Amino acid sequence: MAVETTTPGPADDEIVDAEVIEPTRMDLLKEKAAPHTTRAKAVLAGQRARVGLRVAAWFRTDNVTDEKLAQEIEKKRRQADSQNLREVKARAAHLRSQLQTPDLDVQDASMLSLELAGVEARLEGDADRMKVSGRDMSRARWSKKAGRVGMAAAGTYAGFQGLAMEPLLALAALGLGGPASWLYLGRPLSADEIPAAAVPQQGVVPGVVPPGVSVPGVPFVPDTLASMSRVSLVKPESGRVQGEADLVTAMVKAGIITAAQRDETHLAGVIEPAGPGWTATVDLPRGLKASAAVSRIEDLASALRIKKSRIEITPDTGEDGHEGRFILWVANEDNPYGTGKNPSELITAPAWDFWGDGVPLGADARRKRHVLHLLWSSLMIGGLMGYGKSYLARLVAAAAALDPTVRIVVITGKTGPDWAPLRHVAHQWIAGASPDIIRQVLDVMEQTIEEMQDRGTELDRLYEEDPDLVPEGKITRELAAKGMGPVLLVVDELQELLDGAALVQVPIEDEPENGGRAKTRSGRDLMVEGFARYVRVTRFVGGMGVFITQRPDANSVPTALREVCAKRASYRVKGDRSAKMVLGDDAVAGGAAPHLLGDASKGVVVLDQGEEAGHATLKADVIDLPEFRDICLRGRQLRTDAGTLTGNAMEYGREDTEEAARVRLLTDCVVLMDDFKVDRARTERLLEILQSHIPGRYDDVTKVQLQARLRAAGAGTTQKLGPIDGMANPNGYTRAQLNDAIPRKKG
Repeated sequence: MAVETTTPGPADDEIVDAEVIEPTRMDLLKEKAAPHTTRAKAVLAGQRARVGLRVAAWFRTDNVTDEKLAQEIEKKRRQADSQNLREVKARAAHLRSQLQTPDLDVQDASMLSLELAGVEARLEGDADRMKVSGRDMSRARWSKKAGRVGMAAAGTYAGFQGLAMEPLLALAALGLGGPASWLYLGRPLSADEIPAAAVPQQGVVPGVVPPGVSVPGVPFVPDTLASMSRVSLVKPESGRVQGEADLVTAMVKAGIITAAQRDETHLAGVIEPAGPGWTATVDLPRGLKASAAVSRIEDLASALRIKKSRIEITPDTGEDGHEGRFILWVANEDNPYGTGKNPSELITAPAWDFWGDGVPLGADARRKRHVLHLLWSSLMIGGLMGYGKSYLARLVAAAAALDPTVRIVVITGKTGPDWAPLRHVAHQWIAGASPDIIRQVLDVMEQTIEEMQDRGTELDRLYEEDPDLVPEGKITRELAAKGMGPVLLVVDELQELLDGAALVQVPIEDEPENGGRAKTRSGRDLMVEGFARYVRVTRFVGGMGVFITQRPDANSVPTALREVCAKRASYRVKGDRSAKMVLGDDAVAGGAAPHLLGDASKGVVVLDQGEEAGHATLKADVIDLPEFRDICLRGRQLRTDAGTLTGNAMEYGREDTEEAARVRLLTDCVVLMDDFKVDRARTERLLEILQSHIPGRYDDVTKVQLQARLRAAGAGTTQKLGPIDGMANPNGYTRAQLNDAIPRKKG
């Protein structure tokens, strides 16, 4: 039996090799195809997203703008009313022609006029019906959406019917139209098609993410009803009116007039641009006052859908104006005054004519510059803290500092650097509200009033000698140049001074009768009377006052003082009651509205100049403290050159140190008391001794100034001296008190 042996042939080797090599080739093919597959999937995903995005946008009617929708609504309404409108217009034209017929009977003319008025009212009503409201827009858009949903449903139904009736024809149409539609809808998105929710993020292709789809790296922002209906919640055209009818409609909605008074309300002229806004002059129905509109600013702002800060209403006080006419101005922006600072021209002025040029204040919302002429009057400034009161007063003080003929007296209720630069030019400078300071203020006011009354006596004498020198019984530029210049009293922190004065009781008689109790009065009452009296009796001899307070209420703005201030300014306050406290009832009734200013109104002031000038709302210029100091230094040099540097300013800034001046004063007092062999002296007597024996040094010193200097030198306040000079127990100084204050050298 033969044994068969088999050996592996080539075919078997090839089979074994094939089983080992084939999987490796497949892996290589898959690896090579992987990038192409990934890109294909990404492209397909992007196309799906864009197709879905465009289909959803079509159903939401994103391609129909509000303007186009409004035009469609108006077009449909006009088509529906066109025949009726033509008939009404024809009737109106016929009636007008009949009214122009000569020899027309009065009764017939009256009847025709009444009929014409009715026809014109219908035309006006037709015009109102053509206006498209937000509700109309929303209803039309939802109707268009429903129509598109219906179209899609009808198309789907038609497609199924076609497949059932002619399958081959339907499949052929779908095979041709489907890819074409897919490619068209899947094309790259344009910039205006990218939804807000698909904000580009790292690793995300812009415009691929459809609304409502959550994708890592892209925040989900749900649609709101406003975005779905495409009705804007912000109306860029708010505050704009198309004509008289729109403005009158807004006045009806604001309650300024009633609907029945529409036909009696007209514009005097046309609505026209005015600076960064528009203006209109409105004639109200007979019997209505302009104040009816002034008190309705907030209601009118609501009717116009704007902020109240954009509206100004002022009675028309011009030659053609009357009590039933007002001027309306509406700004284009919520804050027409801007947010930046406007530097004052006084910062760079080498000198200033306070008499002729007044005080440059700033510009109103219409960019008109305003100037304050304070001569012959006084100014009250009030408002909330931090809105610019001191800056306004600083403008007045700076203009006065740059005029060497103006004498300045500064009284501030608190210490600090705000008014420190004025020490270089101020004839009197007092800071604080302690009892001693309050008494000093009362003495300074009494002395200043007496000096101004002496000036009045001098004017009477000059008028008798030469009436041409004093033609109106007031000071003139010529007299001011000779030393009889205006006097500016600056009183800051009035509320602090009055609060401090309320704690001080001032004796009103040196010796009580029959040994009874001395009568006293509240320092607050005396201070209010002193300030008010200064304004009243010094006005004709150049006296001016600027009074600043932070709390506009009955306590911090006494009526007796406010009423004598012809000019008043108010920054933002919290209500019309506070506004009336500063500006007065008449100004607020006339449209002055600091209570309508907002948080962004820093630097904006309502200035009432009184009389026919009325009020103005403006953004005041700014002088910062370093610039104010430079102005005061220039003013000091101007006064030095003109020989008008007086009072405290002469002592302030001298070459010898303040310490040396204090020691010299104490030494002079002690030496003279020794010469007169007295150990005590009343303030008045001590001042007489100093002025009689050292006239060149103490000629211009007053009792109040002497007390202030001795207190600054360390001698303290006055003391009770006991019986002296025929008085029971007056105030004054002892020699020991003054001598102990003199510093001693060690060793």
